[in-house]
Order: sequence, then C-alpha cells, then structure tokens
Amino acid sequence: MNKVSHAIVKLRIPIMNKVSHAIVKLRIPIFILALVLVFPAAISYSRTKVNYDMLSYLPQDIDTMKGQNIMVDEFGSGAFSEIIVEGMTDKQVSSLKSKVEKVDHVKTVLWYDSLFGSSIPMNMLPDDIYDKFNNGDATMLFVIYDDTSAADTTTMACREIRALCDVNCFVAGITPVLIDTQKLADQEAPVYVMLAVIFATIILMISMDSFLVPFLFLASIGMAIIYNLGTNFILGSISYVTKALAAVLQLGVTMDYSIFLWHSYEEQLDNGLEREEAMAQAISATFSSVVGSSVTTIAGFIALCFMSYTLGMDLGLCMSKGVLFGVICCVTVLPSMVLIFDPILQKTRHRALIPEFNGLGKWVLKRFPVFLIIFFMLVIPGIYGNNHVQVYYNLDRTLPDSLPSIIANKKQEEDFDMGTTDMLMLDAKTPSKDVQKLADEIKGVDGVNYVIGIDTVKGAGIPDSMIPDDLMDSLQNENWKVLLVGSAYQVASDEVNAQCDTIKALAKDVDANSMLVGEAPATYDLIKTTNRDIIMVNSVSIGIIFVIIALVFRSISLPIILVAVIEGGIMINMGVPYYMGSSIPFIASIVIGTIQLGSTVDYAILETTRYLRERRINNQSKYEAVRIAVRTSSKSIFVSALSFFAATFGVGLYSNIDLISVICIMMARGAAS
Repeated sequence: MNKVSHAIVKLRIPIMNKVSHAIVKLRIPIFILALVLVFPAAISYSRTKVNYDMLSYLPQDIDTMKGQNIMVDEFGSGAFSEIIVEGMTDKQVSSLKSKVEKVDHVKTVLWYDSLFGSSIPMNMLPDDIYDKFNNGDATMLFVIYDDTSAADTTTMACREIRALCDVNCFVAGITPVLIDTQKLADQEAPVYVMLAVIFATIILMISMDSFLVPFLFLASIGMAIIYNLGTNFILGSISYVTKALAAVLQLGVTMDYSIFLWHSYEEQLDNGLEREEAMAQAISATFSSVVGSSVTTIAGFIALCFMSYTLGMDLGLCMSKGVLFGVICCVTVLPSMVLIFDPILQKTRHRALIPEFNGLGKWVLKRFPVFLIIFFMLVIPGIYGNNHVQVYYNLDRTLPDSLPSIIANKKQEEDFDMGTTDMLMLDAKTPSKDVQKLADEIKGVDGVNYVIGIDTVKGAGIPDSMIPDDLMDSLQNENWKVLLVGSAYQVASDEVNAQCDTIKALAKDVDANSMLVGEAPATYDLIKTTNRDIIMVNSVSIGIIFVIIALVFRSISLPIILVAVIEGGIMINMGVPYYMGSSIPFIASIVIGTIQLGSTVDYAILETTRYLRERRINNQSKYEAVRIAVRTSSKSIFVSALSFFAATFGVGLYSNIDLISVICIMMARGAAS
C-alpha cells in the first residue's frame, strides 16, 4: 500500500472494510442515485453564470476598480463602445445615433452634435475637433452604457446596437470582444469535451484489457465532472476559462484513480477472491492510495487560491472540488458499475496492446549518467527560455482575426489611430482652469489623441447653456469631473503603460485623489498584479507539496530531489515557446507550473514509494531497488500521463481561442515531460 496513504489517511482498516463491503452490497442503489443526481447537477450547471471579463478579477481595492464602481454608482455608466460608420451622410449618421440612444441601457451617444449641436455643419468645426470624429468617409460615435462592460444589460444593449448597424458599421470596444468571446467559447466547449473523451477512450482501449472498461471509466468521471460543474452554482459565477478547462482538466488528473481501482480489482481476482470480495478489497486499497495521492493534486490547485488576481481562486476552487468528486465517484460509482456490468466486461476482454516495461529499469540504470546530462542540458536553456518568453496580456489576441469585434477594433486603430479610450476622474471642486491646463498637458503626452471633458468644451468657447444635458450628466456630477482620454497605443503595450504612468502623475499634481480607469490602466494593473502572483503561486505550491512529501517520507533530501526534478520538467515545458518564437497568454504563465507540479508529483511519489519499500522492507541494493521501482511503476505512469496528454492535446489543436489552445498544449507537453 502507498506510504502516502499511511501518513495522510488515518482510517482504520476494519472501518474501510465495512465501508467497502457496504458499497458492494448497495451497488445498485448507488448507481441509481448517481444517475438521478446528474439531472439536478446539470440543471444547476446550466444556470451558473459565466464571467467573460478577465479584468473583473482584479483586486477591488485598486484605483481602476474603485473608479469603475464609482462610475456605475454615481454616473450610471461604466462602459462604452465606439461605432465606426463608413459611407453615410451626416443625416444618416444622426438617424443611427437617435436609434442607438433609444436602446435600453444606453446612457448616451456622443458625436460632434453632442458637443456643438446639429445646427453647426461638421465641415465648419475646428480641425482638432473634426479629426476626433472623422477620417475620410468614416465617422465615429461614442456609446456610453449604464453598467459595466460585462454586465448582462450592457451585452444585451451591444447586441441590439449591432443589429441596428449595417455592413458599413463596426462596433468596437471591450463589450463586443466579450460578446464574441462568449459566442465562440460556448460553441467550442462541447467540442473540447468530445475531443478529450475520444482521445482518452482510444488510449484506454489500447492500454486496458477490456473494450468496455474505458467507457465505464469515462461514465464515472463524467458524473464527477457534472457534479463538480453543477456545484459551481454556489460560487456565484465562474470564468469562461474555468468553464472551458474544468472538464478536460478533471478528466486528465483523475483518470489514474480509475486505472488504479481496475488494476487492484484484477489483482484480487487473480488471487482467487470472488468478484464481490475482490471489489471490496480493491475499494479499500484504492481509497487509501487515491486519497493520499489526491492530496498533492489538490494542494497544487489550492495554491492558485493565494493569487490576488481572483481568477486563480475561481479555477483553484473548481478543480479542488473536481478532484474530490473524482475520488468519491472512483470508490463508489465506478465499483458499482464494474460489478453491475461484469458479465459484459468479461465478454469484451482482450490482451492489452501496450507492452509491459520489464526491461526498462535495467536499461535506465545502465544509462543513468546520460539521462542526468541530458536533463541538465535541457533544464538550463529551459530556465532561460522561461525567463525570456514573451507574455501577452491583451485578451484581444486570444481571438481569431475574423471576429466582428476584432475587425472593428482594427478598423478603429487604422482609421482613427486609436487604440483605447480611458476615463480620468477628478474631484468636482477642481477649478476649471486647472482642468483645462491638465487637459492641455495630457494632450502633449506621447500617443494621446484627444482629451474631452466639460471644462475642455467650455474652453473651446461653448457656454453652459449650449452643452447638452446628457453630455453634462455623463461627464460631471457634484462629486467628480470626468475626462475622456483617447490613446493611439494598444492595450498592454509598453507605450500605453508608460502613458498611463505619465497621465496619473500629471493628474495627481492637480488632484491627489484622481483615478485613471478603463481598459488600458486596468490591464496595466493586471500586469503588475499577476507578476507578483506568479512568484506567490509558485512559492506556495512548491512549499505545500514539499512539506507533504517531507512528512510522508520523513526526509528532507527526497522532497528536494522530487520537487527539483518536476520543476526542471516545468522549466523545460515553459521554455519551449521562447525557442519556437511564440508568446503565451499571462494566465498560462501562472497556472501551468502549478497544475503540472500538482498532477505529476503523484508519479514521483509512486515510484519513490516503491523504491523505499524495496530498500527498507525487502533489503534490496539501491540499484536493484531503482530497477524494480522503474519496472513496476512505468506502465501506470505511462498510461496515466498518456491519458492526460490525450485529454488536452486534441483540445489544444482544435481551439480557436489562443488562451485555451496554449494552456492545453502546454498541459499536454507537461504530461509528456
């Protein structure tokens, strides 16, 4: 029995025997109950809100998030989009503006007539004002919503605006990107599961000795996945990343539990036990070993909960639950199905196509210096590649260029030299002359295209009586003044980050409590937050697993060796994109190391446990102990890792969302390494 089990699972054998025999006896009621519970879990899952806004997981105490909340609470606005219109007359554009203004949850629409009134022809406007809204035959309108970018009301309004626009209209901004992300993710998510199931089934049918048993494995794990996804309802919402990855990841990391139960059951049958007694003994052995190994996997996911960027907690809690449900179903639902369908199982038996690894241990021993040299030769460039790989934070890059929102954003950039629009919030008591001076200074900052506010409009010689009420309400109240700042730079670029720092510094000289909010400053905060989180998550995951291994084996050297080997594999995996000339999304740089450490440390523990058993109990030499450990553990490790690889690799190749694709490819490569 695995030594991890003795150290972690403090259950008496007689109690386990009673529980396992009860499971065997109640197998039909357990199976029926498992099927019945699928329906409420599925309904709960369908009603779980999915969050597609990655910026909403930023800490709520930073200025960008506090400012966004103030905009919603005090101005009744928190998001905006840009409509680029081509080939329309001023009258047609004005008509479209009127229609958009009538859409529910659109607070106001800004165009040149919002500033000067429609009585003034556009061609009579000053050049700097005219260029804000026009380029050739293209003109631009600003749509301000009454809620945040990802709110249901905002996305509904944006969809209606899209419906009002014809082929010559393009709706740009965060909300359209979120809408397209949702549509694409919802279309692809079922395919992810289908691909994972198909590829995992192929691997299991090759490696197992029954054509039916892989389907029982998948049915049991499938129920655990549905239970896990259904209970996400209690979390309030989950991210689309969690929704897309949870099923595939849970399938990959819990498959070896089912494999262990089946092998243990077959071993008991080979010892001459009747099938019910054999299954009872297999459940006892599996429960102890699986709980022991699952602790390290859960520890890896729990480490994600220490992130200040709360997407980590979202994924960490979901996957920790998933592992627990996987263990429960493995020792209750799967044994019940195996016994119920045993007659069919016996008729579908065949010889496993994957050979035994009897000679592998001896072969490795003869060449272990070569393997050590190769390992270090790969780790050193792996560390360098990991430290220098390009990480991107602009979530637009995760989507195909053919999506309407991406086309619109590029159109906005090309036609108006505009990458993003942000809002600078100032105290309402700030004198108008100071605001005008600040606006002029901001206009001089590299990459700033325009600055629009009530005081800048007044500065253009427009009296208060001519300023439309909806514009006044959108940009000023009794507590705050708001300046719209347009930038030519792209979100998450070094240039826009430097621009944000400069604008904040200028604003703080005027108002110490000023806040710059919007996609660019929020993404800049995302960069700073997740850079700290990477160090935190890696430290916590390594620390927790180090302590677990140290307690299990009562050794300091063994956890150092095991964690070092696994971390070396992680460095190699993370360094590959650098040498391939590709970049990775920021989420991958945070979660891959933790997931790979938590899911593959079980392999190291399995082999180390067998090595120590041969050394301490069977008094074998270290070389012989290594040979036996490699020989006896290799097939289980190979099948488990190959199943994990199969469950993620196909999804990585298929997904059109780069974030999902990259994470799955890296998880597949991590399983192989």
